[in-house]
Amino acid sequence: MEPLVSIVMPAFNSELTINESIESVLYQTYSNWELLITDDCSTDKTANIAKQLCKLDSRIHFYSLDFNSGAGAARNNSIRVAKGRYIAFLDADDLWMNNKLELQVKHMQLTNSLLSYTAYQKFSAKGDGGVIFPKASVSYNELLYGNVIGCLTAMYDQHALGKRYMPLIRKRQDMGLWLDILKDIDEASLVPDVLAKYRIDSGMTQNKLTVLGYQWRFYRDVVKLGFLKSTGVFVVYGVKGLFKFLS
Repeated sequence: MEPLVSIVMPAFNSELTINESIESVLYQTYSNWELLITDDCSTDKTANIAKQLCKLDSRIHFYSLDFNSGAGAARNNSIRVAKGRYIAFLDADDLWMNNKLELQVKHMQLTNSLLSYTAYQKFSAKGDGGVIFPKASVSYNELLYGNVIGCLTAMYDQHALGKRYMPLIRKRQDMGLWLDILKDIDEASLVPDVLAKYRIDSGMTQNKLTVLGYQWRFYRDVVKLGFLKSTGVFVVYGVKGLFKFLS
């Protein structure tokens, strides 16, 4: 029998996109999944839309937080109730190709991978954008210098690793989780296909200096790197970010 995949979906004021995101799960060629939606105190119709879809498919489950806590807390709530062997992530504004779960589960089983990720494509209301094609594998030390694992593409084996949770921070929660897992395994592996679509025209555009400041605090406060190590990693991270921005 196909192993159960638990899909973790945080949602916040996503009334314009969540229906399409859920549909991309419903259209999967892989059928043994559960979709665990946790709403982070939305003030629009997000919760109503999700609840209606729950009535149409028993594999969809809806939860809500008592107060606004951020995407990491919403994801953790879904992870806590997850029953599947594999845990996958999809935000309420992103999309999956219909064979995403089928190909990724096969990859995990054939390669004995405990953490995997895929290539993905950017998109917006204007149409499809560029494709992000990460390197074939990544280790803990490599990931420190730049997060190549798109959250919407990640899947980990909770039977082997146990339930792993995101740090309760407002940004970079996913990178914190991947690093936690990579402390215990040699590397994460790439499924060499474009299997997801990342929406770039929703949410808030952040000031680049604010992002860099948060990244520094992430290295110091979350990953607990020493000052010298943090400085070296941060400089490389910043240079990579600059080249990415200019390209």
